[in-house]
Amino acid sequence: MDKMTRRTVSVPHPNGDLTQSNLGENDPLERNGDPHAGTPKEKVELGKKVTLLRGISIIVGTIVGAGIFISPKGILKNSGSVGMSLVVWIACGILSLFGALSYAELGTCIKKSGGHYTYILEAFGPQVAFVRLWADMIAIRPAGFAVTALAFGRYILEPIFMPCGVPETAVKLATAIGFTMAMYLNSMSVSWTARIQIFLTFSKLLAFAIIIVPGLYLLFKGETKNFENAFEVNTVDLSGLPLAFYSGMYAYAGWFYLNFVTEEVENPERTVPLAICISMVIVMICYTLINVAYYTVMSAEELLASNAVAVTFAEKLMGDFSVAVPVFVALSCFGSMNGGIFAISRMFYVASREGQLPEVLSMIHIRRHTPIPAVIVLYPITLLILFLGDIYSLLNFMSFLRWFFIGVAVVGLIYMRHTRPDMPRPFKVPIIIPAVFSFACFFMVFLSLYSDPFNTGIGFAISLTGIPAYYIFIYTERKPKWFQKFSDSVNRSLQIILQVVPAEH
Repeated sequence: MDKMTRRTVSVPHPNGDLTQSNLGENDPLERNGDPHAGTPKEKVELGKKVTLLRGISIIVGTIVGAGIFISPKGILKNSGSVGMSLVVWIACGILSLFGALSYAELGTCIKKSGGHYTYILEAFGPQVAFVRLWADMIAIRPAGFAVTALAFGRYILEPIFMPCGVPETAVKLATAIGFTMAMYLNSMSVSWTARIQIFLTFSKLLAFAIIIVPGLYLLFKGETKNFENAFEVNTVDLSGLPLAFYSGMYAYAGWFYLNFVTEEVENPERTVPLAICISMVIVMICYTLINVAYYTVMSAEELLASNAVAVTFAEKLMGDFSVAVPVFVALSCFGSMNGGIFAISRMFYVASREGQLPEVLSMIHIRRHTPIPAVIVLYPITLLILFLGDIYSLLNFMSFLRWFFIGVAVVGLIYMRHTRPDMPRPFKVPIIIPAVFSFACFFMVFLSLYSDPFNTGIGFAISLTGIPAYYIFIYTERKPKWFQKFSDSVNRSLQIILQVVPAEH
């Protein structure tokens, strides 16, 4: 495997001397500023702090963003009837479970963090993995974070400005503050990030309960008029069903995030499959019941006319209490953002460790034991896109690439069954599960090419720029001296400023 040349960087010692960044056994650097200097130092590494509960909160917390509260109408519009829309929600949940089970096998046989990137690297080598990494860094992740942060900013301000609209400047300011808070939290403490994620996940489940319980109560009381003729055949548009599935799969996306932090999971052979299965069952049940509750209170026409379905639901059923719904939506978005940053930073950490990103991104804070450089690397470009870019166009370019590379990773599972049959597989799924899921991913990619060839083509072009980038920055072993000097200087400066050192193994 091609690796970038690694150079040992020096950082200032507390007594003013220089010491090597890969600290020796008795080096007091990591006790800099610690009143207990001189006591035996704690190993600088990412600890195994992700328990089963924290794993479930990462998956549920990142799957459930603003979408289920705001706009399930994409599925209803393209499926053509209430009954078919519920079938699509359940089918997308089962299909996502297939993908999640495939990733559970990958996560237990390849015990490295990094998710899609690591599995593509193991199956197909560094070139294909770098193209995935490149697309993630320059567009997919910054645009995704910007959209989630914008939803947070808009809904956290909604109760303040009701019944007026929220000014765009205020939205962007609140968005930037929210995203900065999530970045800061992930930089400061893994434990606190996990605790807040658990709290936010329970907040989402409470929001679900506030909608589901009164909706089902009315349903059992006999409010079933909106379910009459639920499967009217003449309203079902078969050509729209693939688009309905596309919307549904997007709503369930996020089941793969625990695989980005495998190295930090306690007992991954047991925890990863269990957390994935429990999380997917919770989300499937909640998504189906919340849609049943919506249809109990609102007709299909009312739901299609609404821009924020949960808000419309609350206004019809709860009156003044509906002001709480935007707050729950905002908390849901913050949880999705927080979990996403936690997981994605580990992909950059692993890519740096593999020599495909600057060395400083695989370093850890000497006291907080968080990968600060990998956490904050997307911060500047995300804010730039937020204030200057056309976020939604960028998402259109890139959303299909997500499914393409997830499909490639799952094909890698099938490929490694043949090329590495002796690999230990503590959790093994029937081959039909990854086969069906990867076919569904590539079908969605084909659908994108057919329905929107222009935007899809631009997305492919952006990702293919990763090929020359790989040969310029990674494959060429002999870099110009000025480039090496500049790279070492930047690594050294960032290491000193951020107080980070390579992880000890």
